[in-house]
Amino acid sequence: MKSFFKFTFASILGVIIGGFILLFLGIMIIAAIASSSDKPVDIKDKSILEIKLNKQLVDRGSDNPMSNFNFFTMSADANIGLNTVLENIEKAKTDEKIKGIYLNVTDIPANFGGMASIEEIRNKLKEFKTTGKFIVSYNNFGHSQKAYYLTSIADSVFLNPEAGLFLLGMGGERTFYRKFLEKIGVEAQVIRVGKYKSATEQYFRDDMSDESREQTMAYVGAMWNQLLEGISEERNITVEKLNQLTDEVAVRKAADAEKYGLIDGVIYEDEMEDKLRKLSDIKENKKLRLVSTSDYANAPDANYKFSKNKIAVIYASGAIGLKQNESSIGPGLAKTISEARLDSTIQAIVLRVNSPGGYANVSDFIWREVKLASDAKPVIASMGNVAASGGYYIACTADTIVADKNTITGSIGIYGLFFSGEELIKEKFGLTTDSYGTNEHAAFGGSYPLMLPISSRKFTPTEKEIVQSIINNGYDIFVSRVAEGRNMTVEQVHEVAQGRVWNAMDAQKNGLVDVLGGLETAIQIAKEKAGIEDYRIVSLPKLKDPFEAIIEELTGKAKIKILKNELGSFYNTY
Repeated sequence: MKSFFKFTFASILGVIIGGFILLFLGIMIIAAIASSSDKPVDIKDKSILEIKLNKQLVDRGSDNPMSNFNFFTMSADANIGLNTVLENIEKAKTDEKIKGIYLNVTDIPANFGGMASIEEIRNKLKEFKTTGKFIVSYNNFGHSQKAYYLTSIADSVFLNPEAGLFLLGMGGERTFYRKFLEKIGVEAQVIRVGKYKSATEQYFRDDMSDESREQTMAYVGAMWNQLLEGISEERNITVEKLNQLTDEVAVRKAADAEKYGLIDGVIYEDEMEDKLRKLSDIKENKKLRLVSTSDYANAPDANYKFSKNKIAVIYASGAIGLKQNESSIGPGLAKTISEARLDSTIQAIVLRVNSPGGYANVSDFIWREVKLASDAKPVIASMGNVAASGGYYIACTADTIVADKNTITGSIGIYGLFFSGEELIKEKFGLTTDSYGTNEHAAFGGSYPLMLPISSRKFTPTEKEIVQSIINNGYDIFVSRVAEGRNMTVEQVHEVAQGRVWNAMDAQKNGLVDVLGGLETAIQIAKEKAGIEDYRIVSLPKLKDPFEAIIEELTGKAKIKILKNELGSFYNTY
């Protein structure tokens, strides 16, 4: 009887769980079908394009409902594509049905800092203003510095009376773990090339090195000055006055912002809506015709002309590793570049890089394909918020490198980070190890008895020398790739390399960047180098069909479950 209830209960539980899985899959399928429909949107006269940057701002948006899916809220944490925002603003310039733009931004989440992306949007809005159409901004909750910098381009900026606006400058804190590791009996073994390659300092120091502070203050200071100069130009307040207000933290609430001329008024949302009605010639108490960026992206573009000539914009977004998708770069990107090289209808390639780097060998795969492509047709690198380390590696052989003033780039260096926990393993856990092998170095680096990335011992002097030689060789290759791509000597590259991070303006002075500008600047250069008048943009890699992506995601999870069942406690090691 006991077994009967046990199996009955298990069966019922299985049915319930299966039901939930089917329900979830059904919801996902419906979402996939809905997201892939791309139904054209009809824009009415006297409409206003409303730009909200309240989601993650990425170079290229995705319609995949499984992308960034949050299983706790059972909803997708959707993102906003920079490409979509720029295309919308461009389309709205000549769309007679769009009266103006309404900026409604509080804070702007963005990958890798995001100032370069904000600069691209801001410059596009500045261009939009030349049409004579209006741009107004309002917010109920206040602005971050980044959001205010963007909205300062508007003709008028308004805030809710209870909203805040803080100018504090740019800075922060870094946490260092050396003493913590020491307390638990773990030591970081760092092998690096380049005195500025500071990514591992938090594991073997208690504070920032002079070199790390120097490079950090250089690019943070450049960003801050760029922000102040932009606000100063639009709001007619001197940079000196803005710095004074910042040092005194004089701007804290909406009334302060109005007092010092940072905004044009303190009003409630209904009053803002009244202003928008007047600007768009809508009668009092009638509903505003606000159009979201996602809807406007599906609205017909009267200026679109089909062209057989293509410029491929290839997106390289995220860390460089073994997986290729919307938010990471893998070996698959090399294949995409190869296909674009061999496609005779593609006249030029723009490689859009937004990456802090990653695996050296994968970077080299991609570098090779960029080099082959640049031998066959124009290849322009467009750097987003960051194109550093491996991100610079894959861009260095392009014909022209374009970067925004706020792009973080360089970091031409390499390191290896390993943790040894001899004291933790032997003294605190009481584990002992005993090596064996057919040759002298068969047990290279020790073992990992805790199933964590912590080895049982330090490198021997010989092992350390071997790893150092591998790191040195990697650095030499990196420097030689840059020297070849930039027509510089190895010595010239070494002077500006050594792991140093640069803002794009200084990188340009040092020969690492050619032109300051955004994605549209890179596309224009590609068009000129290809010698074509008309073209259309194709975005690569091709995004998976949403339904296909769901099935792939689910089967991937199934594979993981099978591996866990088969390998048991060895799964983590595997």
